[in-house]
Amino acid sequence: MGANMARRLKDRGFHVTAVYDTNRAAATELASELGCAAAQDLSEVTAASDVIFTVVTDDNAMRQIFAGTGDNLLVNARGKLFVNCATISPEVHVEIEKLANKAGAQSLEACMASSITQAREGKLYLMCGGNEDAFRKAEPILKELAAQIRFVGKAGEAAKVKALVNMVMNINTAGLAEGLGLGAALGLDLTMLREVFSQTGANSRVLETDGEDMQNRDHSCFFSAAHAAKDSGIALELARNLGLDLPLARATKEQYDRMIAEKLGELDKSGIAELTFKGRHKHSSDRV
Repeated sequence: MGANMARRLKDRGFHVTAVYDTNRAAATELASELGCAAAQDLSEVTAASDVIFTVVTDDNAMRQIFAGTGDNLLVNARGKLFVNCATISPEVHVEIEKLANKAGAQSLEACMASSITQAREGKLYLMCGGNEDAFRKAEPILKELAAQIRFVGKAGEAAKVKALVNMVMNINTAGLAEGLGLGAALGLDLTMLREVFSQTGANSRVLETDGEDMQNRDHSCFFSAAHAAKDSGIALELARNLGLDLPLARATKEQYDRMIAEKLGELDKSGIAELTFKGRHKHSSDRV
């Protein structure tokens, strides 16, 4: 996602000054493509840039890049603006905003409800949270990356919305996999079934993006099962803190956790169909 966002900004005339990745080879390759520096330290990115975009995997990675001992993004960060696009816990976004402000910098969460293709095409759907002044400063750049931008409110609020988006998406994905898996077991033509789904109450955005892939077992990764499990977990933790029971979200997370346990976590989320189709990896009826 980050690489394609950088490519898009380069195409739109922005000066991309530096990139960083823990995978040094990936950073070097992208830097060569963009004609910028491949920073060896996080602080180098901050020193070279006015606006820094971050896209990381989880809460721990986010805390590490902003508050790690020694090298981190907030070294000499006064006056800088950080735009943080990862799907992480709302409270971590709040933590990062406080740390940035203490360093004389600003931060904005810009949660993405889109995939790799949309990042490259500048058609992301962005949900933003934080100080409105930070949002206004980032907005001209965000408009080059997104087809839709929604300012939700203070730090952490956009992350709550994003957690719910992904929770519902994951439930829809699991439900579609079960519907197609049962259809296959009944001997139905799955192309016909998908068409019927698309014209009835079974329709969903997930049917459009994942239905054919489930049928054809094409699980090239755009959004991994491991990330689906993580994001459903964020929503479930929010619910637990409020005393709410979400049985569908819980069951869906259990399926994605099972994919991880069975070494399928790096498949696309559509790979959940491997658990529901008879004769595939280990369908649900195999459970004891």
